[in-house]
Parts: sequence; C-alpha cells; structure tokens
Amino acid sequence: VSPRVACPQSAQYGSCSLRRMSVMEALELLDQLVDESDPDVDFPNSFHAFQTAEGIRRAHPDKDWFHLVGLLHDLGKVLVLFGEPQ
Repeated sequence: VSPRVACPQSAQYGSCSLRRMSVMEALELLDQLVDESDPDVDFPNSFHAFQTAEGIRRAHPDKDWFHLVGLLHDLGKVLVLFGEPQ
C-alpha cells in the first residue's frame, strides 16, 4: 500500500478554519455559482442536491446514509467561491 500524499488543498482547507457554516448555509452558497458542467440549468444548485437525495431515498429507502451522500455530493463546489477552480 502506498502512503497517501497530502495535496495543497488539504493543508489549506483541512483545518476547516476558513469559514464555519452549517450544511444548509453551504447548500445556499451553491446557489451563488454557475456550475461549468451545467451552465444552462435554470434552477438553483441546491435544488439539484435535494433532487438527488430524494431520488436516492425513493430508490433506496432503507439506506439513510445514502440519502445524506446524495444531499452532500456537490458541497465541495463552494470552494470556487474561495478562489479554487471548478
């Protein structure tokens, strides 16, 4: 097994000291950016997160951890608001 190599972003953001926020605040921040992978979508990015979580809940009602993953899967995109590329 090879050792894990720390990336610069891990050193910069790993301590979570840049900004403290709730999950709901982070989801709201997603709505401030245009996702380069879906530039022509006309609904908020947070809506996509809720759609994904709900779709997973319907398909896998017994896997609550999976519902949460669906909700959180794009939260890393908020880093673009702090100068990271998409």
